[in-house]
Amino acid sequence: MQTSPHSSVRVWDLPTRLFHWLLALTVIGSFVTVKLGGNWMVWHARLGFVALALVSFRVVWGFLGGRYARFSSFLFGPGAILAYLRGTPDAPRTPGHNPLGSLSVFGLLAVVAFQSVSGLFANDEIAFEGPLARFVSSGLSATLTTWHRRDQFLILALVALHVGAIVFYRLARRENLVRPMLTGDKDVAGTALPSRDDGPLRLRALLVAAACAAIVAWIVNR
Repeated sequence: MQTSPHSSVRVWDLPTRLFHWLLALTVIGSFVTVKLGGNWMVWHARLGFVALALVSFRVVWGFLGGRYARFSSFLFGPGAILAYLRGTPDAPRTPGHNPLGSLSVFGLLAVVAFQSVSGLFANDEIAFEGPLARFVSSGLSATLTTWHRRDQFLILALVALHVGAIVFYRLARRENLVRPMLTGDKDVAGTALPSRDDGPLRLRALLVAAACAAIVAWIVNR
């Protein structure tokens, strides 16, 4: 079904919105706990496990989620990205992620996934050791620990760019990108197909989330 011009359209399904805010809280908590150190490292590790489950969920949801949560809706080639940057008439227009936003999504998923996975093998050579560190050599564990520490700066940089883009769109283009991620709805000029966001879709998300959490729990408790 199509909407009338200048209408409110359901863009982000509830599972996508919950993922977004839970991942944000998890990343913040991970940075806080690692800076506190000591016994807080136990919570740092737990938040890392949560982050891994969340990213795993988002990868699966990129194929099974609502219309605009699917990777196919925001997988743009170099030509489309350049056209968007130049503001040409044939540049992609979608209620979901624009070409620059898509780069941010893929970038953040990649760096958080690497941070979560590398943390499983990391150690501080004092008191903390990732649950899978014993399965690799001390040299590889040390290398992954080094990259685990370096990757935090890349995460901070991408988060800063993400927040900067939100502020830019709010001030320069008068477009609120936060509200749709809270309510799920976005004001669209012209016509756009809404995303599915019903009970069966949410049940599907719950099953996917449970499966991802179970797999991560199995991995870290080996």
